[in-house]
Amino acid sequence: MNIKDELVQHYLWLRQYGLNDSHSGNASVRDEDSGMFWITPTGCCADLLSSGDLIQCQMEDGAIGKGASLDARLHLAVYQSNPQTRAVLHSHGPYSVAMTMDNEEFLPTDFEGQLYFSRVPVLTIPYDQYVARSPRMVAEVLMDYPIVVVRGHGVYACADSLNLAYKWTCSLELS
Repeated sequence: MNIKDELVQHYLWLRQYGLNDSHSGNASVRDEDSGMFWITPTGCCADLLSSGDLIQCQMEDGAIGKGASLDARLHLAVYQSNPQTRAVLHSHGPYSVAMTMDNEEFLPTDFEGQLYFSRVPVLTIPYDQYVARSPRMVAEVLMDYPIVVVRGHGVYACADSLNLAYKWTCSLELS
């Protein structure tokens, strides 16, 4: 399976397993050889997405393709800050969001949660400042942690593969 098909599959799994609704979240994957990444389009439906719908964005000059997710600049910032990162997933797991509404961080108490995440940072970004502030804030946290929650919004996971970013996302939700 090529990376674009893998991205579509993982984005669909986020929907199928209740971590996103039909049109929420976003996902991207870096194409190491070409100096660019592919991202889901803004407002896309996970149930209908195909690899041909993905939007190409450039790493070197920061050019964001027309129709890219609102979070495309955030994904770009994560890739630029974390050279080892090959995938970024953004989801809205209901438990992850609910458990972080009142806390500065989330400390998992289950075995897998403690194994994978000693702590999960939680960022507060005012809604009216989200687009301007989230790229830098999320990218900075993901330099030290595999996953972060933006309070009242959702989860961002980055990893060296789509499968590992998906694992982090699912593990946090179960914690």
